[in-house]
Amino acid sequence: MPPYLIGIDVGTTGSKAVLIDADGTVKASVTNEYPMYTPYPAWAEQDPDDWWTATIASIRQAMERAEVSPNHVAGIGLTGQMHGLVALDAQGKVLRRCIMWNDQRTAPQCAAITKQVGIQNLLRWTGNPVLPGFTAPKILWVRENEPEVYRRIATVLLPKDYVRYRLTGGFFSDVSDASGTSLFDVGKRCWSEDMLKALNIPREWLPEVTESPVVSARVSPEAAHLTGLLEGTPVVGGGGDNAAANVGVGVIREGIVSVSLGTSGVVFAASDTYRVEPEGKLHAFCHAVPGMWHLMGVMLSAAGSFRWFRDALGDTEQAQAAETGRDVYDILTEKAAQVPAGCEGLLFLPYLTGERTPYPDPDARGVFFGLSLRHRKPHLTRAVLEGVSYGLRDSLELMKNLNLPIQQVIALGGGARSALWRQILADVFNIGLATVNVTEGAPFGAALLASVGAGVYKDVATACDAVVRISGETAAGPAAQVYAAYYPRYRALYVALAGEFKALAEVVARYTQ
Repeated sequence: MPPYLIGIDVGTTGSKAVLIDADGTVKASVTNEYPMYTPYPAWAEQDPDDWWTATIASIRQAMERAEVSPNHVAGIGLTGQMHGLVALDAQGKVLRRCIMWNDQRTAPQCAAITKQVGIQNLLRWTGNPVLPGFTAPKILWVRENEPEVYRRIATVLLPKDYVRYRLTGGFFSDVSDASGTSLFDVGKRCWSEDMLKALNIPREWLPEVTESPVVSARVSPEAAHLTGLLEGTPVVGGGGDNAAANVGVGVIREGIVSVSLGTSGVVFAASDTYRVEPEGKLHAFCHAVPGMWHLMGVMLSAAGSFRWFRDALGDTEQAQAAETGRDVYDILTEKAAQVPAGCEGLLFLPYLTGERTPYPDPDARGVFFGLSLRHRKPHLTRAVLEGVSYGLRDSLELMKNLNLPIQQVIALGGGARSALWRQILADVFNIGLATVNVTEGAPFGAALLASVGAGVYKDVATACDAVVRISGETAAGPAAQVYAAYYPRYRALYVALAGEFKALAEVVARYTQ
């Protein structure tokens, strides 16, 4: 029997187990969901024990569906949501629900850290500004608001690393996930003594950190009984969700960039060297590939903008979809394809939920600019697709400014299924786009990392070259010249409107309860 690998993704909505063979063929993919708690506005929490219960079920069901014996599982890779705070006491018991990556309660702590440490020290020590999603401000929030919990903390873990603890009994993390804590020296690939000292956080709270393909621990007897895995099965370091997902699609060499069109949009670039954007506009994290880093820009509403448009203005198309059985997005894009590039002067700013890259502005909002009597719904539809593409180009331009070569762009996510949107992206970027044969995302990448730790492949590059293949290509076309003329006008709009976004937010706050 060939060796099999399991990748586990401790995601935001559920724990997913993907079981693959050495050739990268997916034999089973299983997800078990769990709840998210929002006890107050802007809060987001989960119970770590829910992750573990769901992970047990997903592992067992994946092996059962694939009819794979635990004796043939060569290794386990872990990935998952980043930045979450899991606080354990001296007996390894969870002290409170995890404060998640999308929790926004820590804005005051972020401001206090930035004022105390200084933005230049933050960039020098960690490579990134401190953001509400990150882990360090969550620790400070617990210190200030739940002193009894804080007093009992003995260990701080990230979500996937809590599942590792339950699988193995060991406290470990990996360099890519640790990069998003605001406590990690990304350049040196170790915990930042400077940040820990500045924030008065004990070093002994933090787990040992390994490179992503390294075997960090092995399945314990208790976990073997619960999951059906074999005692002693290797568990590798794994990676944060974005790093693991990009291993899974082969973004493991400098010059290769991925663009993900999910609800949010992510531009991810592998880098041979440690690069930091001077103003911290890009995330600078360790890659899941040993000795490599990655840069990442994030747009908050990418395919989410298209979904908003469908829900707000797509009643006719939704009715057509219900009658014909067609996909509503296909109907919308089919009509939008009849509109010329540039939408005859109509631009869309996709800041429906604020923005992160390159403008970390929670007050920014969506805008249609340049409306005229000529414009109809297909113009608005195409303008949404173009506006998101312009916004993603903002991240690409920041990467180019750091002298990062860009030779190939790989399109991922639900939005990349649209041929029209892929063509718009290729034209806006003025570079060809590729799609790949892999669709399972982060847990597939985690399984590839496990294949290296288990000795199936000698390194991450060899594993990716063996299983990831280009499945389609979209070349930049004549419309690239049109978009080159419109892009500066798009760029000018945020600068012109930033003050008005803030002023409008103040009015809304005053008159909205």
